[in-house]
Amino acid sequence: MSDKKTQDHADESNTIKDPDNWTTGDEPMTGAQRSYLTTLSEEAKEEFDENLTKAEASKRIEELQQKTGRGTDSK
Repeated sequence: MSDKKTQDHADESNTIKDPDNWTTGDEPMTGAQRSYLTTLSEEAKEEFDENLTKAEASKRIEELQQKTGRGTDSK
């Protein structure tokens, strides 16, 4: 049985937070971010910055996704 209150607040979830508000945003980027950013940077013909924080990497991923068309909902 599902909890109605939980379902009502599902859209208010904090699963999508602004990277500027991440408590771990100033830590080094994750391995997954590094890998994906390397791929996106190559595709976009942009320089890869290996010294980005988690938050910076997240923002850069969004920028490069827009430039390359990867990760967008356009089909």
